[in-house]
Amino acid sequence: MNEATRPSNFIRQIIDADIEANKYGGRIATRFPPEPNGYLHIGHAKSICLNFGIAEDYKGSCNLRFDDTNPHKENIEYVKAIQRDVRWLGYDWQERLYFASDYFEQLYEFAVQLINKGKAYVCDLSADEIRDYRGTLTEPGKNSPYRDRTFEENLELFARMRAGEFPDGSKVLRAKIDMASPNINMRDPTLYRIRHGVIHHQTGQEWRIYPMYDFTHCLSDAIEGITHSICTLEFEDHRPLYDWFLDELETSCHPRQIEFSRLTLQYTVTSKRKLNALVDDGYVEGWDDPRMPTIAGMRRRGYTAASIRDFCHRIGVTKADNIVEMGVLENCVREDLNTHAPRRMAVLHPLKVVIENYPEGQAEELEAANHPQNESLGRRKLPFSREVYIDQHDFLEDPPKKFKRLVPGGEVRLRNAYVIRCNEVIKNGQGEIVKLRCSYDPATLGANPEGRKVKGVIHWVSAPHAIEVEVRLYDRLFNHPNPDAAKDGRDYKEHLNPDSLRMLTRSYVEPSLVSARVGDAFQFEREGYFCVDSTHLDGDKPVFNRTVTLRDTWAKIEKLHSTG
Repeated sequence: MNEATRPSNFIRQIIDADIEANKYGGRIATRFPPEPNGYLHIGHAKSICLNFGIAEDYKGSCNLRFDDTNPHKENIEYVKAIQRDVRWLGYDWQERLYFASDYFEQLYEFAVQLINKGKAYVCDLSADEIRDYRGTLTEPGKNSPYRDRTFEENLELFARMRAGEFPDGSKVLRAKIDMASPNINMRDPTLYRIRHGVIHHQTGQEWRIYPMYDFTHCLSDAIEGITHSICTLEFEDHRPLYDWFLDELETSCHPRQIEFSRLTLQYTVTSKRKLNALVDDGYVEGWDDPRMPTIAGMRRRGYTAASIRDFCHRIGVTKADNIVEMGVLENCVREDLNTHAPRRMAVLHPLKVVIENYPEGQAEELEAANHPQNESLGRRKLPFSREVYIDQHDFLEDPPKKFKRLVPGGEVRLRNAYVIRCNEVIKNGQGEIVKLRCSYDPATLGANPEGRKVKGVIHWVSAPHAIEVEVRLYDRLFNHPNPDAAKDGRDYKEHLNPDSLRMLTRSYVEPSLVSARVGDAFQFEREGYFCVDSTHLDGDKPVFNRTVTLRDTWAKIEKLHSTG
C-alpha cells in the first residue's frame, strides 16, 4: 500500500510524526500480544489488522508474542489456535514468535533491580486486605505495614518466594509508588504472585512465581525493541504505570503506548470469560461453532479472511467507543463472496415434481454459467430428468396476488431449463402436499419464445442425480443487539437466539457439488452463501453451513430495537 492509499487515523498520524522527528531512528516495530486463554475473536481481528497492517505499510515488523503469565487459564491448544488464526487472516510474523515466558529470568532480574532501588517490596497482606488498603476513587489508599522493609529483607523474601517456600496468596511483590495517587493503578501495584501446582505450557514447573501483566507487558515490549505499543482504551489509565516501569529501569528502548477503542459488535459478546461459559455450558459446540464471534467460528461458517480484513478497514480506528452493526460485517462477507463464489442450485425444503410428458428413463445435460458476471469461472453441466425437486416455498395452492412462483394451473421457468406447468397436486392422508404433477414445454429451453409470459424463475435439482445433504442454517447467536448491556435485568445468556441454528437433514444439491472441499464457498441460488462444514466430515452425508443470507434480513429488527 502506497502513501496515497494508506488509511488515515490518529495512530498513523502519531507514527508519521515520530518518523519525521526520527524517533526510534525511523524504525517501526509493533506487536500482537494475545493471552492464550481462549480463541481469538473479531475484536482481536481488528488489533491484528491494525498492528500487522502498520508494520506492512511502514516496512517495519510485527511480532507475535503470547502473554503467558497466568498458567491457570492457558494451554497449548490456544497457542496453536491463535497462530492458525493469525496466519489464516493473511499475516506472517516470520521468525518473530515470542512468549512472555521467554523473558521470565530477565523479568525477575528487573524486579530485583527495583528492590535494590527501594522501588519494590514484599507484602504479606492478603488479596482482600490489599484491596481494602488501596482506597477508592475519592479516598487515598493506606501504606502497607510491610512497605518499609529493608531491601535486604525484600531480596531474601523474594528469592524464597521464587524457591517455593511460601504458599499461594501468602506474599506478593509490589511496586512502591504512591498510595495517594489519583490513578489507582499507581497505588503500589502487584508485580509478582505465588502460583504452586501448575504446569506452564512453556516452562513446565520451573517457576513458582509469575509476573503480572502490567509489569510483564511493557518490559517485553522494551526487550523486543517495540516502538509503538498499540492497545485498547481500557489500558489508557495503565499508561503512567507502563512508563514508570520503563523509566525506573532505564530500559534502552522506551516504546510509546497508544490506545484505541475496542470493537463492540451487535448481537454478540466478545468477553473471553463469557464465550468460555457458552462453550463449557454446552450452548455452542465449541470455540469454532459457526455462531461464535471467534475467528475459528467465522472461518468454519464460511467467512473469508479478505472480508474480515475489509471489515476492519471499514470500521476504522478511533478513540471513541461505539457499537458496530452486525450488518456491516455481513455485507463485507456478501460483497467478497459475490465476486468469486460459484453459483449452484440446492433445494433446502424438497418437494417432488413429476414432469409427466418428459420421457421416462431419459436424462439430458443442460449447461449453466458458474457465475453470471465472471466468465473466467466457466460453465457446468446440469442433468435434467422426468423427476425434479423444487423448494416447498416455491409452490402455493392459494397464493397472494403478487406471488410469482408455481401455483395450480400456473407456469414458471426452471432456471437454466424449461418452462413447466402445474397440472395436479398430490397430498397424503394428513392433507400435506407430497408431489406435483406437471408438464413441460420442450420449446422453452433458452430464451423465452416471443409472446410467452412466465411470472417467475425457480431453482431445482434433478431427483435421480441429486446429492442428499444436511444443511445448517446459522443465524445470529443473540436476539438482542447488545446482550451485554440490555436494560431488562436479564443475564446475557437469556438473550440467546433459539433460532440461531436450524438443521435441515434432508436437502438436495446438484451433483457438481460432489467434489466440493472444505473451505469452498458457493452461492446457492436464491438461498444464500454456503460452505462445506469442516467438522462433520465422517457422517453419512455432506454438511453445508449457511455463511450468510443474500440480503440483510435483520434490518427491520434492528430498526425496531433502535426506535423502541
